[in-house]
Amino acid sequence: MAPMHHVRHGSGPPLVLLHGVGSEARVWSPVLDVLARTRDVIAVDLPGFGASPPLACEPGIPALTDAVVEWLGSMGLAHPHVAGNSMGGAIALELARRGTVASATAVSPAGFWTDRERRFCQASLTNAVAIGRAAGEGFVRAVAATAAGRALLLGQIVARPSRLPADEAARMVETAAAAPSFGAALRAFDAYRFGHGHELRGVPVTVAWGRRDWLLIPREGRRVPRLLPHAWMVWLERCGHVPMWDDPDAVARVLLEGSSR
Repeated sequence: MAPMHHVRHGSGPPLVLLHGVGSEARVWSPVLDVLARTRDVIAVDLPGFGASPPLACEPGIPALTDAVVEWLGSMGLAHPHVAGNSMGGAIALELARRGTVASATAVSPAGFWTDRERRFCQASLTNAVAIGRAAGEGFVRAVAATAAGRALLLGQIVARPSRLPADEAARMVETAAAAPSFGAALRAFDAYRFGHGHELRGVPVTVAWGRRDWLLIPREGRRVPRLLPHAWMVWLERCGHVPMWDDPDAVARVLLEGSSR
């Protein structure tokens, strides 16, 4: 099993946090302190992202779910609570389908798309990372130094990018550009669409969606009650696709309530 880098804080029931494609465990930093007051919080770098080495196989959502299941076993984490954003949200739901978690909270999860919406997501992220790679680290950091620049770099995924510190904004772009599994994981979205929601009925599920998510747009979230009728659905006002900096209090509250159900 490939090792998975992680950070761990707090005490209480374990809560595992899974990031989206091109991201890393650090993306959860705005909510970690609040969560750690009452949870044993474990934020993970998924294989091929952050400091974790890639899988030997295609890093699609099923394979990444397999890797998380194996890693949970190696860590002695039996039926933890789990929460994920975007691709990590899809993995959280698949872990619930397998019955390996106590609860699952998915923030703007991948997979509730049509083919056209999926292609829009893939193209948007591919272009953004290509621009970041071509521009180079120095240029990205110069752009991220201003509020207008952060809006230019991250406005599609963060509703209020001016709230991000410049270093964090630049790091988000650089992390995606450096991730060895970014392209392969993005292409593997072709084979994934969420379905058979009844298979998750034995696990408490929460789905949260940003009203200002311009990557996985809100109409995808409006499909959740039909595809996953037993889930608790929450709309995050004035939040984007990666909402942890937009409204950390609201995100932390959803994760705490979701992991209490």
